[in-house]
Amino acid sequence: MRLIPFLTLVLLAASCQQKSPNPIFEVYDYEVASLIDLSAELEVLADSLILPEGPVWNSQNGELLFVDNLQNKIFSWSETYGIQDHMLNAGNTGYAPNLGAGLLGPNGLAIGADNQLYLCQMGDRRVAKTTNQPSKKPEFSTVADNYDGQILNSPNDLVVTSTGDVFFTDPPFAFFDPGAMRFMDTELRQLDFSGVFKVDHNGGAVSVVDTLGVPNGLGLSPDNRFLYVNKMGKPFSNSDSQIVKIDLTTGRGEEFFNADALVKKYNNGTDLDGMDVHSSGHIFTAGPGGLLIISPEGDLMARVDTGQITNCTFDDQESYLYITGFMNNPKLFRIKMK
Repeated sequence: MRLIPFLTLVLLAASCQQKSPNPIFEVYDYEVASLIDLSAELEVLADSLILPEGPVWNSQNGELLFVDNLQNKIFSWSETYGIQDHMLNAGNTGYAPNLGAGLLGPNGLAIGADNQLYLCQMGDRRVAKTTNQPSKKPEFSTVADNYDGQILNSPNDLVVTSTGDVFFTDPPFAFFDPGAMRFMDTELRQLDFSGVFKVDHNGGAVSVVDTLGVPNGLGLSPDNRFLYVNKMGKPFSNSDSQIVKIDLTTGRGEEFFNADALVKKYNNGTDLDGMDVHSSGHIFTAGPGGLLIISPEGDLMARVDTGQITNCTFDDQESYLYITGFMNNPKLFRIKMK
């Protein structure tokens, strides 16, 4: 009888205990296994939602904050308390004129170094901030509500740098007709472009960073040097569906990733949406076909079949990726990282 060495037995046992890859992962570069657990399940944390968006991790309380645009509120979720109302009437307070219907609630969230909660208020057509505390009657102060005297369209997503500069996108989704899949002509819209804007931390001046296409989600490189912008293609604009990488030291932008082929492949109306950037520099973004994981060089490493989603973010330890689903997939998910 041939004896099997003890070390071999240990390795065989470990191999048998390894979990099988989850088929929701479509992997193109197996280096992605160093970032995310390829055997992990997509865990549902909440499902009583309509249009979840804008997730951000609140380190102060060890909880996730995210919005429901169509409920006009912000929720919190934690291991201890589950899902709770965090802030009511959070995106459409009557501050600015709007059409009275559509995507008018809050959207992108960010927590600044000052521990203030920054948010995009689509109905109020401004970027605002407030104290990072639960509230039924929150009080907001305006960060930006116009450019060159013209009211903003409907701020969608934002990031706050370590120095306090605020970058935000301003597509006209408050004026979008989802039935006709087009932006409506209205005298309420004052800007004739959809910009990526910067609010300077020193004085609050608003400047244009980019004006091409219909910008959506934003991400910031770990060193705060590069700004990543998700830009939507047809039918939202006449440009390609792409991620643009802007060097904030020079102001120069270039195409980082083109998603047109994926838009055509998953011909179901999905496009690039919200994103977050891992501390390794990899980009995790909502896109055609679900969640896309893209290398710092702009290569697609994996697609995760999550169903249509709107956005994602990490907790402060990057132990989990939290994901918000679209209206046809209105849930809050998380998936285990490495």
